[in-house]
Amino acid sequence: MTLSSKFAMSRRQFMATTTAGVAMVSLHPFSAAAANNQAHLRIMETTDIHVHVFPYDYYADKSRDTVGLSRAASIINQIRAEATNSMLVDNGDFLQGNPMGDYIAYERGMNDGDTHPIINAFNTLGYDAATLGNHEFNYGLSFLEKSLAGAQFPIVLANIAKEQGANPRADKTLVQPYVILDREIELGDGSKQPIRIGVIGFTPPQIMNWDRRHLEGNVQARDIVETAKAYVPEMKEQGCDLILALSHSGIGAADHADGMENASVPLAGVDGIDALVTGHNHLVFPSPTFADRAGVDVDKGTLMGKPAVMGGFWGSHLGVLDLLLERDGNEWRVVTTTSEARPISKRNEDRSITALVEDDPKVLASVAQDHEETLAYVRRAVGKTSAPLHSYFALVADDPSVQIVSIAQKWYVQEMLKGTEHEGLPILSAAAPFKAGGRGGPEYYTDVPVGDVAIKNVADLYLYPNTVRAVRVNGAQLRGWLERSAGMFNQIEPGAKDALLLNPEFPSYNFDVIDGVTYQIDLSQPSRFGPKGEEVNPVAARIVNLQFDGAQVTDDMEFIIATNNYRASGGGSFPGAMGDTIVFEAPDTNRDVIVRYIVEQGTIDPKADGNWSFAPLGDTTVLFETGPKARDYISDVKGLALEDAGDGADGFAAFRITL
Repeated sequence: MTLSSKFAMSRRQFMATTTAGVAMVSLHPFSAAAANNQAHLRIMETTDIHVHVFPYDYYADKSRDTVGLSRAASIINQIRAEATNSMLVDNGDFLQGNPMGDYIAYERGMNDGDTHPIINAFNTLGYDAATLGNHEFNYGLSFLEKSLAGAQFPIVLANIAKEQGANPRADKTLVQPYVILDREIELGDGSKQPIRIGVIGFTPPQIMNWDRRHLEGNVQARDIVETAKAYVPEMKEQGCDLILALSHSGIGAADHADGMENASVPLAGVDGIDALVTGHNHLVFPSPTFADRAGVDVDKGTLMGKPAVMGGFWGSHLGVLDLLLERDGNEWRVVTTTSEARPISKRNEDRSITALVEDDPKVLASVAQDHEETLAYVRRAVGKTSAPLHSYFALVADDPSVQIVSIAQKWYVQEMLKGTEHEGLPILSAAAPFKAGGRGGPEYYTDVPVGDVAIKNVADLYLYPNTVRAVRVNGAQLRGWLERSAGMFNQIEPGAKDALLLNPEFPSYNFDVIDGVTYQIDLSQPSRFGPKGEEVNPVAARIVNLQFDGAQVTDDMEFIIATNNYRASGGGSFPGAMGDTIVFEAPDTNRDVIVRYIVEQGTIDPKADGNWSFAPLGDTTVLFETGPKARDYISDVKGLALEDAGDGADGFAAFRITL
C-alpha cells in the first residue's frame, strides 16, 4: 500500500523542550538518566472527550471542575516540559456527547471551510494523530467528513472500509488505516536520531448496529484483531521502528472472539504492536478497576506485557505512557516503560471537588464563540412541567424523568403507525435513565425543577442523539426484555439486612422500564442475564405478575415497543431487540420527539404511574446509593418504604428500602 497522506513525511518534530522552558520543571527519570544510545519518549493520550472542551456542564448550565480538555491541556503543557521527546494523540469519541456537539450537527451545521470546535481545540494543542470512536458516526458520514476536513493532524482507522477487499489490506478504508510519522528523537547525549513511528487506529465493529441508518450500505466493519494482524506486518515492512495502536475499544476479555467490542487485551497480544492507548470504557487504566484480569498487569500498566493507558473520559484525566528506547545499530527497542493517568481534579473527604489545574487560555479561546452559541441554544424554553423531573430514584422506583421519555415515544409511534399493518397492536414504550450517578459521580443526575423546560433540560433527560425505532415482539420476548433489565439488581436473600441492591457492573442505560404493562421484580431470584446480556441462568424468572390491561401476559401475545435505534439494533443484547424485529425507523431523534411533545402539550404532567415495583420479601432491607440532592425528593417517591441511611461512598447518599 502506498501512503498518500500529507502527514506521512511530516517535518514537524517532537515537542522538544528548551532549557529555559524546563527551568521550573523536573525532568522525568527516563529523560534525566537516558544513556548516549537511549531516548525517552512520552506518549500523551486523551480519550472520550465527547466535545467537552470547556469545563462546563451544559445540562446543568454551570461550570464543572471535573471535565474539560481546556483543563487537561494544562497537564499536557506540564508533561511536555518533563520529557525530552513527546507526542500527543486522541483515541476517539470527540464529535458527540454534549449539547455543543448537537448544536454544531443539528443547528449550525458544517459548511465548506468551517472547522469543528473540537478540531479547533485539537489543532491548538498540536496533536500528532487521532482515531475515530463509535460516536463519531452518530451524525452521519457527510457530517463526519466535513468535521475532519479541518484537522491539521492525521486521523487513522483501519477496520472500517468503504469497500472491502479479499482481506483487510485490500480494503478501501474510510480514512487512512495508519500513518507513519518520520521524526527525530533526542538521545541522552543531546544528539538526534531518526525514528519512524507507526500509528494505527481501531473502533468497535458494533457501529454497524449502533448507527445502522447512517452506515448500512455505505461502509463495512472488520474485527479489530483480524485487521491488526493484517496491517501491522505491512507497517513493519514500511520500516516502522515503533507501532502505537489507538484502540477505541475497552479492556475486556483476554481471549479473542470475532467481532469483540472491547478487544484491547487481545489486540495488545498482536506481534509487532509496541504500545496501546485505550478508551471506550470511560474508565482509568492503570487502576484497581482492572485488577486480577487475564492479560492485565495493573502494577506495571501493561496489557499482554505491552504498555497501555486509558485516560478516563470528558478530559477527566490525561493518559501518559513513558517509554525508554534504546538504539541498537539502526534499530530501536523498548527497554522499560511506565504508565499513569493524571487527573484534573480530586474529590475531598467532605465530598467537595478541588481542581488540580487551571484552564489553558488558548484552548478556551479556540472555542469561545461556539461555547457562547451553545449556551444560547440550550437555554431556549420549549414548555413547562407541573412536577419536578429528576432521576435520583430512577433505579428503584417508577420515575418521572423516565416516564416523560416513554410518554413522548409512545405518542410519536402511535401516530406514525396509523394506517399500517401494525395499527391496533398494543403500543408499549421502553426507556432507561441515562443520568443515574454511577461512574458519572454523585452529581450526575437529571434534576429539572417545576416551571420552564428548556432544550438543555431535554438534553438532560435524553443524553444521546438516538433516533426513534419501534419493534414488534411477542409476550415471551417482552418478558425476556424485562428479565434482561432486571439484571440491574443483586440477588437478595429473604430476611437480609441492608444488602446491597445495585449491581455496580450494570450500566443504568440498560435498565429499561417498559410502560404500558405492569410488573414486579422478585429480587430473591437470580438474574437470568449477566451485565453484558449473556444468559447465565436460562430458567431464572425475576419478572412476576406481568400484566397488560389487567390480564396476564402470555407468550403468544403481540406488542409494539417504542424505543431507540441503539436498543432496537441489538445495543445491550435484549431479547426482542436484536435488529430483526424492527417495524418502524423514524427520521426523528428521541430528543426531537420529546421537545415536540412538550411543545404540543404546553405544560406536561410527568408523574410516574407506578407500573413496576419490587415484589415483597417480608422482613428484608436493602441499601442503594444516589445523589445527596435525592433527600429533597424523598417524599415524592410513592409505593416504596424508603428512608435516609446517611452518607454513602465517594460523595453519594445512602438510602434504605424495606421490601
